[in-house]
Amino acid sequence: MSQLRLLSVVFSFRNEEAVLAELIQRTRAVLSNEKAHKSIGDWELIFVNDASSDRSLQILLELAQGKNDIKMINMSRNFGVAPCVMAGLSFAQGDAVVYMDTDLQDPPEVIPQMLQAMQEQRVDVVHTVRRSRQGESAFKLFLTKIGYSILNRYSSVPMPSEAGDFKLLSRRAVDEILKLKEYKPYMRGLVSYVGFKQAFIPYDRHSRYAGQSKFFILGPKAVSNFLNSIVNFSSVPLQIASYCGICSILIDFILIIYVLEQKLTGVAVPGWTALMIVILFIGGVQLFSIGMLGLYLNSVHEQTKMRPLYIIESTYGINLHT
Repeated sequence: MSQLRLLSVVFSFRNEEAVLAELIQRTRAVLSNEKAHKSIGDWELIFVNDASSDRSLQILLELAQGKNDIKMINMSRNFGVAPCVMAGLSFAQGDAVVYMDTDLQDPPEVIPQMLQAMQEQRVDVVHTVRRSRQGESAFKLFLTKIGYSILNRYSSVPMPSEAGDFKLLSRRAVDEILKLKEYKPYMRGLVSYVGFKQAFIPYDRHSRYAGQSKFFILGPKAVSNFLNSIVNFSSVPLQIASYCGICSILIDFILIIYVLEQKLTGVAVPGWTALMIVILFIGGVQLFSIGMLGLYLNSVHEQTKMRPLYIIESTYGINLHT
């Protein structure tokens, strides 16, 4: 089993003051054990601070004292999880990189299994697949299952079900992902898009260690994330809009034949009802189709402006000019 010279662990977070101390203690314990067993030579913990307004930054600075493993990237404002992950990947120096959330729902104790899978199976990507999800409502699990089903069925690249943002990437996988200059990156899709040989590690997802979740299943972030995944990795919404247009033409054609037949046989046709049915149906199809086109046009519009994915306010332990 070959040893990794350096393992990078990237954490994207916002307002996680209640979790950071426990997270760092457990992660350091796991990585110290891996170093003792010569799976890794050393490690770095890269915390990407998405403009936290609590004491998270102060806590990290305190925990970094006397150590050289903690590095920080502070965003100029709230950019979101995916841009922060991309920032962390861009500054990671490791031969392999783990990226994960900070809420301890994804336990760092799974990292040794991920490293073992990468080294023994000689893969470039290791997905963690949720075998169970503690502390989550049946309604949320139901909607999540539907969401994964839609993505798996209609995405242009295969996306494993229940594989979230807790992954291990080889150096070359990271380098290929960083080449993809998307304004609104969908990390799970990008990891699948770059390909390479991949492995899967089942695990039990824990309840949140402390604090409040910032990701609500029907909240704006969740809906935006789902729509972003569909727009970036599938043309199915446009196809559906086209099919709806074809169906509306067929139905209108049938209605025209029906009205003409009634006219020729001398049967009175209630004009208002028929007219309203046609107008409402065609109007609904048009609004749906325009909405689908709008999503894709907005994606193109955002991309063509060439704005930076994120803006860094300051760093700790990282040289921005290297």
